[in-house]
Amino acid sequence: MSARSEPEPGVSVTSGSDVDLERRYRRLLAVHPWAHRRVYEEEMLAVLMADARPGQTRPGLRDTVDLVVAGLRARLRVGARGFTEPAWSDAAAVTGLLVALALTAVAGKNLLDQVVVDASLPPPLRPAAPDVVDWLRVLGWAAVAVTAAVGLRRVAAVLAWGGVAGWLVLVGPGVVDQPGYVVDTLPQFTLAVIAAAALTVPAPPRRAVGLLGPRRLAAVVSGPALVAGLLELNRATSPLFGGGPASYQSFYGLTAGSEPVMWLYLAGLAVAALAVCVPVAGLAPAVRRRILVVLAPVAALVLVIDEALAGWATSTVHMGHVVPLVPAQWAMLALVPPVTFLAGVLLVRRREERQRMVALGRAADRERPTG
Repeated sequence: MSARSEPEPGVSVTSGSDVDLERRYRRLLAVHPWAHRRVYEEEMLAVLMADARPGQTRPGLRDTVDLVVAGLRARLRVGARGFTEPAWSDAAAVTGLLVALALTAVAGKNLLDQVVVDASLPPPLRPAAPDVVDWLRVLGWAAVAVTAAVGLRRVAAVLAWGGVAGWLVLVGPGVVDQPGYVVDTLPQFTLAVIAAAALTVPAPPRRAVGLLGPRRLAAVVSGPALVAGLLELNRATSPLFGGGPASYQSFYGLTAGSEPVMWLYLAGLAVAALAVCVPVAGLAPAVRRRILVVLAPVAALVLVIDEALAGWATSTVHMGHVVPLVPAQWAMLALVPPVTFLAGVLLVRRREERQRMVALGRAADRERPTG
């Protein structure tokens, strides 16, 4: 008979069930952030293994839920701390002001469309006269921009959230009987949410003004106003306005009686765009990247509406009755902005972490003695 080997004193024997259980616990602990695992993983694993039953191969339901919930909470805390970085605060301050100015210009343009009426149109085709809501929209977003600029961020945030609530109350119910109007105004609603959220982020008073400076602030204010003015001027002087001649130049909604006039309009819009983009380009790179991340959801939503819903929009126009969107389409519209934002946040963090590691490597190379 062969002698049975005994374990040496001080050497632990790990059974196959313990190995399986440890591997599964490590998978659950992977939900926690890496920095947390680096410090506490072995200690947590030792406690979990000590509390395990003999022969247990899988984590219990309670342990599984506790570990996953704790890991998600830890990740949320880490993510929330990331948004308190000065770069995010600065980006929020500038973005809140920019978006408030843009929404003021949009509301002003819509108001002018109702005030300056084409007399050649028959009464049934003329737009209705502006009502109280139209005036409140202009005055409200103008108040948001002014209060944000002078440092009353809490007042600006309350007014902006009021604009969001107003859209939900006045436009939201049209999901069933006016889906086209709801979809058309979704980008504006997304901008309103962005402005309200950005102004809610804590920041020093007048931070946006301090970052931009008086001259760049004046350029940023003039840009949206110039766009609204040029678009309204183009509409009022269009060859189609007043039943003019049928011969005209057209480009993405702009109309002009001749090609040189069209180029003048395009040049004016380009100047207006530069009036906003150049001041923003002068900000710190980290702030610029975050402003792009915050505004990217609007661009993604517009792209989805123009491309993915193009067939639906065409059918709605030609069929002469309301074509409802299916739940999957509404879900797509609801998910595109937050998913785009989270993807942008992830890309920015990875880029900056890579830049930080490269900088550390270069610093170590410089400190390394030569020869």
